[in-house]
Amino acid sequence: MLATLGNTAGGMTSWWCGRFLPRWQKLENLAQRERLERWGSPALLFAWAPLIGDALCLAAGWLRLHWLPCCLFMALGKFARYWLVAQTAVN
Repeated sequence: MLATLGNTAGGMTSWWCGRFLPRWQKLENLAQRERLERWGSPALLFAWAPLIGDALCLAAGWLRLHWLPCCLFMALGKFARYWLVAQTAVN
């Protein structure tokens, strides 16, 4: 739970950084932008993924997606990852 909480807090920090980027800033080249615009907050279930996770969080903030669903989907995806890692470690 602590890892999920800390990792979600980091993702939300990226979200806030994206939120306060000026709208004129060029993020059109961001590879995940189109997916994020299409899927919205549920795309943040993949915020745990290496390389694309931070970009998803940053883009979600820049696209002005509402913070609460973003936070919840981020936390759910990160929790699922840690739960799966714990299950494989036990077995």
